[in-house]
Amino acid sequence: MFAFALPAPFTARTPSGFDIGPVSRALVTIVGTVMTLLCVVAIGRALGGLTPELPRLRNVAIAIHVVAVIPAIPLGAYVLLTRKGDARHKQLGKVWLLLMLLTAFSAIFIKTGGSYSPIHIFVPLTIFSAWRSVATARRGNITGHRRQLVFTYLTGLVFPGLAAFLLPGRLMNVMLFG
Repeated sequence: MFAFALPAPFTARTPSGFDIGPVSRALVTIVGTVMTLLCVVAIGRALGGLTPELPRLRNVAIAIHVVAVIPAIPLGAYVLLTRKGDARHKQLGKVWLLLMLLTAFSAIFIKTGGSYSPIHIFVPLTIFSAWRSVATARRGNITGHRRQLVFTYLTGLVFPGLAAFLLPGRLMNVMLFG
């Protein structure tokens, strides 16, 4: 008469946790940790009055850029390194991509000496990469989605972040080294 379809008690689940390769995992872990620590030290120095005056933070575009990019560094690493496919992953991924887009769009309004600097090449790369990350996931191309997000993390955060910390006169360089 009636048939009930009950799920098997021990159905095989898709693999969870790490789904990026060991090299990407190591790179994201190391870079995410180091850059997060650099941000914490730089902010701590600035809040502790150990840096020169930071009038550039009064610029709205720079303030928005800094407020968006700082949480994007550890959040991006977390999303890349934790369980995938569940609701939490999707929500945190959306928050991270929104932070990345806010970072990129605010950078359009930041100019050095009245013109764009070479670091601005990362603005269109980040915007395109964010779009492509969503597009590959929606098409079900999870391998492409994974690759695209590691690429977005590196080109949208790591390379410009290193420039921000290492190039003299940049805000994060001044905050970190005085």
